[in-house]
Amino acid sequence: MARMDVTVKGAGIFGLSIAWACVERGARVRVIDPNGTGGGASGGIVGALAPHVPENWNGKKEFQFQSLIAAEDFWKNVENYAGIETSYARTGRVQPLADARAVELAQAREETARELWRGKADWCVVSAEALSGPLPESETGLYVHDTLTARMFPRQACKALAAAIVARGGEILRDGTDAGQVVWATGVHDLERLSAHSGRPVGNAVKGQGALLEFDMREAPQIFANTVHIVPHWNGTVAIGSTSERDYAEADSTDAQLDAVLEKAFAAVPALREAKILERWAGLRPRAKSRAPMLGRHPLEEGAFIANGGFKIGFGMACEVARVMAALVLDGIDTIPADFVPEVSL
Repeated sequence: MARMDVTVKGAGIFGLSIAWACVERGARVRVIDPNGTGGGASGGIVGALAPHVPENWNGKKEFQFQSLIAAEDFWKNVENYAGIETSYARTGRVQPLADARAVELAQAREETARELWRGKADWCVVSAEALSGPLPESETGLYVHDTLTARMFPRQACKALAAAIVARGGEILRDGTDAGQVVWATGVHDLERLSAHSGRPVGNAVKGQGALLEFDMREAPQIFANTVHIVPHWNGTVAIGSTSERDYAEADSTDAQLDAVLEKAFAAVPALREAKILERWAGLRPRAKSRAPMLGRHPLEEGAFIANGGFKIGFGMACEVARVMAALVLDGIDTIPADFVPEVSL
């Protein structure tokens, strides 16, 4: 058996992205996950890669911005080796503006976006005539249109990453032994383990419910309206999501809370009401106490590393997470933002 340089435990978006970054650097990599590729939260359906608003800038927002900018090249390279569609596209996002105060705030952010996004993406206040595809009603007739938001079908992205890793000589296993440097990217399981060990919450699982509809608006931008994400995918489907539930009885069941989310989506885009519902999905997403990803040395596993807490922003931050973790694991170079280190949540 070939010697391994890196073992990544967990085949979700963080684990696979880090494995891919290490493979690209020439490392021999093994990914181990008993649940298979995208078997946890990364096997969802929504995939809204949306930026923070361009104001009150901080390290977390800058990290996510850099990741969203890097994503197009990252996923194009994955696709070249995988030989299959990744489902990534930077299609932008539309948000209706409800009143004069919302318009004023959006226009102020239009100014700050020019500075903070440095000409790499736009945040603009526009009328319906400037947009394409189905639009939600806007009380003011105006919308925010940003060109930084991207979309991705999570399951397809994980499938493509796994295929690219294998194409470059990596391994994806359900069971195997650890060898070389070890990265724990096991999501909710590891957060619960850390919490039990420390005697206080280090993070928690947050249940999400979403739905997948048969409705083709693949060239249209995403819509965020009535607190709901409406995400057109590359394959002629539209994802609707999602709830955020700290308290729940069953992790993988859907209920009236999803029905309420769907009603909000139908109210925003009435044409969706007649669409066939292909799937109702529920799953648990790992949220670190700090609300930022938890990256760095593992607090419990000597000599090992941790990448956890993606919650709702894992796919959007995956490119930068992979880059900084590969540098730490392979070179010992630590460029992880201070707010992301495990000690913040501990």
